[in-house]
Amino acid sequence: MRYFIELSYKGTFYHGWQAQPKAISIQESLNKALTTIFRKTIDVVGAGRTDAGVHAEQLFAHVDVSEDFDKNDLVYKLNSLLPSDIVIQNIFATSDKAHARFDATSRSYEYRIFLGRNPFLIDTTWQLINKKLNVDKMNEAAQILLTYTDFKSFSKTKTDVKTYNCDVRKAVWVQSGGLLTFYITADRFLRNMVRAIVGTLLDVGLEKITLEKFREIIESRERCNAGTSAPAKGLFLTQVTYPKTIFIHE
Repeated sequence: MRYFIELSYKGTFYHGWQAQPKAISIQESLNKALTTIFRKTIDVVGAGRTDAGVHAEQLFAHVDVSEDFDKNDLVYKLNSLLPSDIVIQNIFATSDKAHARFDATSRSYEYRIFLGRNPFLIDTTWQLINKKLNVDKMNEAAQILLTYTDFKSFSKTKTDVKTYNCDVRKAVWVQSGGLLTFYITADRFLRNMVRAIVGTLLDVGLEKITLEKFREIIESRERCNAGTSAPAKGLFLTQVTYPKTIFIHE
């Protein structure tokens, strides 16, 4: 039987989602907890790969388990074994062909900037001191993203993707007091894409580049023309959506 595991985590002390040698990852931590409970090697498949230091308010992973179990009891046991910065929210039965990564229809991220200093947000925001940003211009540039599909300019150069096309459906900045948040939703994202976009939009806000230059950067398809990537600690994966038909209602 295949199940989807819904989880949240603070990525500060992890080398991202993906299991890798000589580094602590979210995937490895979840695999170890499941292996301990079921007393056999279990490997989960995630909806995507968050980079080192990136957080997730919602991420899904799928796992195949042949044994019967009580889902509430499994959630309790996993949360007892996992570190406190990784939390299992729920477990859903799915169709056997459901895939956490390939069946996702959209993903949403938030990038959080704090304009000033806040010691309680040091691990979860990019803190900018004495920076005056033209947020209106940043929002104008963000809307330009919706008119393009090729985002190679905002992707890491060494990547194994076959296409750089993404359907960006939402991109907007919202300020509330000292907190400035960038909301972006698309069907898929390239490696480092959101952080590269944020860094480039910040250049627009600082009036280092014009809106026309922002368009030229996208059309150049060259990562070197875009801005510096924003720090990982301000990035949150906030939602992953799926067709309702893949979930089994018990």
